[in-house]
Amino acid sequence: MAKIVIGIIAVVALFMLAESLECNKCSYGLLGYCIGSSTKTCENTTEVCYTGKASFTGLTSVGFNTQGCRDPTGCNMTITGALVGVSYSAKVDCCSTDKCNPIKTSGAPSTKMTFTAVIGVAAMASMLGSIL
Repeated sequence: MAKIVIGIIAVVALFMLAESLECNKCSYGLLGYCIGSSTKTCENTTEVCYTGKASFTGLTSVGFNTQGCRDPTGCNMTITGALVGVSYSAKVDCCSTDKCNPIKTSGAPSTKMTFTAVIGVAAMASMLGSIL
């Protein structure tokens, strides 16, 4: 009897793994470069893959992005507003197939920014922010 129960549990577990969505994950993205990309298996079968982008209207070269799994509520929407007098736009695009949210990089898809370059860009963005 125990073997039957273990067999059923194994089949259910395999079915659940087969149904899990796999998305590209980018915790922090700056200027089109993903910092620390990975792959994430969505925990909930109702989740979708997403790419979120925020950009400033007056500063077209400054933008942030993030990617991963999320609840589909609020997908495919654009929000606009102003922060300290600077207009911004934030958009969340969603999709529902494995790795349908490609990692956003500048240049070739396999190109990744080095840690030193990331620190340099962050310092320049900070200085630019303090000037404004």
